[in-house]
Amino acid sequence: MESLRDFYRVTGDPYGYARELKSTGKHLIGYFCSYTPEEIIHAAGAHPLRLFGTTEEISRADAHLQSYSCSLVRSALEDALSGNLDFLDGTVFPHTCDSIQRLSDIWRLNTGFSFFADVVFPVKLNGEGSRRYMVAVLERFRADLGRGLGMDISDSALRASCKLFNDIRHALKTLYELRSRNPAAISGRDMDTVVRASMIMERQEFLERITALLEELKMAGEPASRDGRKRLILAGSICNHPDIFKVIEESGGVVVWDDLCTGTRSFEGIIDDGPDPVVSLADRYATRLVCPAKHISNTARGDALVKMVREHQAGGVVFLLIKFCDPHAFDYPYLKEFLERERVPAMLLEIEDRLPSEGQLRTRFETFVETI
Repeated sequence: MESLRDFYRVTGDPYGYARELKSTGKHLIGYFCSYTPEEIIHAAGAHPLRLFGTTEEISRADAHLQSYSCSLVRSALEDALSGNLDFLDGTVFPHTCDSIQRLSDIWRLNTGFSFFADVVFPVKLNGEGSRRYMVAVLERFRADLGRGLGMDISDSALRASCKLFNDIRHALKTLYELRSRNPAAISGRDMDTVVRASMIMERQEFLERITALLEELKMAGEPASRDGRKRLILAGSICNHPDIFKVIEESGGVVVWDDLCTGTRSFEGIIDDGPDPVVSLADRYATRLVCPAKHISNTARGDALVKMVREHQAGGVVFLLIKFCDPHAFDYPYLKEFLERERVPAMLLEIEDRLPSEGQLRTRFETFVETI
């Protein structure tokens, strides 16, 4: 499909794309998770770039981190210490887990980037006190980033950025809904590439490309659905392995929705056009689907996952967990219990920075699909 070419080009060489942007005079700010207020970075005239780490051999980072740190933390630090991120002007660390929090300190002391910020949202997101605290954290980040880049970040610039990100989230949700309705319309690997590109590409450029893709899919019409494939939900932290979608599809399954930080959690929720854009930003974080690092209620994640399964007529859930990711590992038994209560089969796949062999993966997925 013609309009997918740019998404593959960008995700195939994200640092090359970042260097192209840097050569235009753009400031680049790296970040690690979907609790990063990208809209404020964009309103400052800078480019928010999600960091996914490297798949190369890790050596430098191991001098600073315990061996049981997850592959995302170790590989991102390796990239920074190796000079692979020399285009960055700074990095933002939201408080998501202990490993990212400790990475923040190591990064600040050893990498030498000119700008650095911790954005520590409350863990418990509901309640008026949490909301006020979150607004204060966002205002502080806005002031710190403005000082770091030598500019004021105006309300009007922030409103314009919020609108752009809303448009992007709406387009991504439209694409997801199309795939849920008819998975034959676009492959899982293509879908994953588009979502990853949304965190790497210049955002106005991305909006234009995904709008063109949606138009191309509309013109092509919806192809006949391939009967017999078992509909699945993919749940976990991040997916750094686009090949997994292909293996699942070759094993008789198809991912029709996800609960991933590099999936629906990145575009869930719209920012209201309220009188104070920072308050509107905080409201989105307080109401969107949470990850295990945040809390709304004791049942919020389980209820949301079961609802996701029902809404998208999924027959099972694949939990994709990065090894040593404690927050998601702690949540797994509780989420599995919710699914068992509803008689929804689930399988757990724990991975490192590289996938197991394709044959081994295919055997596991085929076995799981046969149980649905």
